Amino acid sequence: MAYPSVNPDEEKKPRIKPIIEGADSLSLGVSIVVAVLIGVAIGLGLKSLTGLTWTLWIGVAIGIAAAILNVYKAYSKQYQEFEELRKSGRYKIQQELEDDEDEDESAKNY
Repeated sequence: MAYPSVNPDEEKKPRIKPIIEGADSLSLGVSIVVAVLIGVAIGLGLKSLTGLTWTLWIGVAIGIAAAILNVYKAYSKQYQEFEELRKSGRYKIQQELEDDEDEDESAKNY
């Protein structure tokens, strides 16, 4: 019986990387909802441990803060990718043309 040959390059590929990339590309809306739900769960846990009702709102605040942090991280990542794309040679000519147009408009006195 012949065993199929295994390509050594395939063995070196990380197997977790596609999972991480898939998790990274999850919808921003889903991550916001999950962050708030985890915060509410933390608040409910604090409430059951302490017996104080206002500790629920600490968990809600943690969840909302985490959701805002997720939005900020997604924005920063997209902005960084946009800047890299803008600096690439493919769009550099278009950027130079736009810069020339801006200079012409700034010379006008309104």
